Amino acid sequence: MTKAPVPFLDLVRPHAELEDELVEVVRSALRAAAFVGGPMVEDFEQAFADYCQTRFAVGVASGTDALRFALMAAGIGRGQTVLTVPNTFIATAEAITQAGAQVDFVDVDARTLSMDPLKLREYIETKCQFEPAAGRLINTQTLSAVTAVVPVHLYGQPADMDPIIELAARYQLTVIEDACQAHGAEYLSRSEKRWLKAGSMGRAAAFSFYPGKNLGACGEGGAVTTNDEEVAAKVRMLRDHGQRRKYYHEMEGYNGRLDAIQAGILLAKLKYLPDWNERRREKAAHYRELLAPADHDLALPLEPEWARTVYHLYVVRAKERDQLKDCLSEAGIGTGIHYPIPLHLQNAYLSLGYREGDFPAAECASREVLSLPMYPELTLSQQSYVVEQLLDARTVSTQVQLSCQPALC
Repeated sequence: MTKAPVPFLDLVRPHAELEDELVEVVRSALRAAAFVGGPMVEDFEQAFADYCQTRFAVGVASGTDALRFALMAAGIGRGQTVLTVPNTFIATAEAITQAGAQVDFVDVDARTLSMDPLKLREYIETKCQFEPAAGRLINTQTLSAVTAVVPVHLYGQPADMDPIIELAARYQLTVIEDACQAHGAEYLSRSEKRWLKAGSMGRAAAFSFYPGKNLGACGEGGAVTTNDEEVAAKVRMLRDHGQRRKYYHEMEGYNGRLDAIQAGILLAKLKYLPDWNERRREKAAHYRELLAPADHDLALPLEPEWARTVYHLYVVRAKERDQLKDCLSEAGIGTGIHYPIPLHLQNAYLSLGYREGDFPAAECASREVLSLPMYPELTLSQQSYVVEQLLDARTVSTQVQLSCQPALC
């Protein structure tokens, strides 16, 4: 069993293994002097659309751009409200407000930590009034039209999409998936009776290719996937200063293009993604087996029968989270907290007027979640060392009990 430090994320080994292939991508770009747009970007877009089982993928500069542009291309903007969850990276909410809309929150399921469809229904039925003639859902307090919902496929696991999509259809809401952590994840749709890829279920979806993602660039990058030709066309304009062709601007846009070298790197990596995801699933199974002695003291990730999770992160929950994190750090084990402060309690969103206790499931998770090392190259020896130190830390600290008792699995 290794006693060497275990990093939270290892980006050195996979790039060393692919170095020749990735260097050749750069050489090709240099020889063609094709750095913005062109065949490399187009080839990646087609391949990623095929992988996600969508008609279109449009490369952009980041996951935040992807979500912002997807919302704008779908007609979401000023005077409208978009619903999402409080336990996500701020980029989810930033994209909504930067598209011109107002963000509001729906609490999560305490077991999966993704949007709770029952809470979404409760928001609609208690805070809103539907105007059938106009086809509008109005928040009765703000008088803003609620027009869209952004479920987050958190940690590599899809949200429970069927009931969300059903509610959205009933109240004429646009569904935009935040799939920035879910490259290759799948959802078993009970209504369609088949497995669907993350990024193929809403009107559009946003992906991030930040280096640490399951499919990561060597820099920034993102993509919008959609089956809607109009949305794809608008995203292409938005990413390129609003122009359909050079110097002819249909609208004001942004400089949000995916550069050719990053697209070529992503295309080279894409063929390895299924294997990398399967290895992550194997590491998750190893963790589950190794952590069995602690299954009453730690909440392990729940993978519902309707999800094929790709474990972008492996997140456990413990009441004494901070003590466990410190003990693991002293043993040379990297960990993360995703996320320590829910968005409704961040200074950036205090103007919304929410207080502690308004979203109890998200708040409870923020106090308890701890992300353990997770990447395809993680060895069983390293995992055994992580769990050994984690179990030792439990005996040193007070007996760990979950404060809000989500279902243990």
